[in-house]
Amino acid sequence: MAAYNAEAPVLDTYQAVVSAFTDFLTVAIHTILYERDIYPRPSFLTARKFNCPVRQSRHPKVCKWVQDAVAAVEAEMLKCALAAVSLVIHAPPPSSTPLERYVFSTAAFPSVPSSELLTSFTDETPPATDLPEQFRATIARLSTLSSSLSPLPSDCSFNLMTELRDDAGVLAPLGPNTPWIAAEPTLQKQRMNNADSSNENEAQGSSKMGRDLGGAKTTPVRNLESGAFALEMWIEEGKGKFDEQPG
Repeated sequence: MAAYNAEAPVLDTYQAVVSAFTDFLTVAIHTILYERDIYPRPSFLTARKFNCPVRQSRHPKVCKWVQDAVAAVEAEMLKCALAAVSLVIHAPPPSSTPLERYVFSTAAFPSVPSSELLTSFTDETPPATDLPEQFRATIARLSTLSSSLSPLPSDCSFNLMTELRDDAGVLAPLGPNTPWIAAEPTLQKQRMNNADSSNENEAQGSSKMGRDLGGAKTTPVRNLESGAFALEMWIEEGKGKFDEQPG
């Protein structure tokens, strides 16, 4: 993980905004995996990002997974297709119940045509941004909150999920040549622009739609704002997390 540029990012184009977000998302994922003990803590090293010490997995396969997952998110962000990205931690099999969901809401990001990804938002020089300081504070907040969350069982798994915007023309990136698969219905939000289902099986699936969203407890992390960059982050502790705890 390269050291963060001491200069604040210039958020003059949509692509610059997306780049700043995916940069932060990468660090946040490694931080969560460390703080929630998804992997043994000795398997992480200390790096520097946003001018502060951060944790990074030293395992090549974990790093490659995070890199590929964030790249897939970036591709959809550049289509202005995403309303949110979530890191979901699941209980070990056989239940694989969603236990925690770390939500990065990008719903307030601007939406621009594909031809204007590199077009400046304004002809004027954009003001200096304090995003590095906000990123640093958010990473510190994640570390602090971890100690107040209920503990997780061992051998949990995790994945990265995306929530699509309700804009017309935004389609799920599913298919044989994409890195995405459909999430379980309980973690899917019913999209407003979807047609009503008339199929009985689909109707039964709809009864489970979004059942695990929101969780039993929600903890705000931070709102980050700087120019066109507007991100809200929170943590949801799932109902199944408390159901699986002994006593």
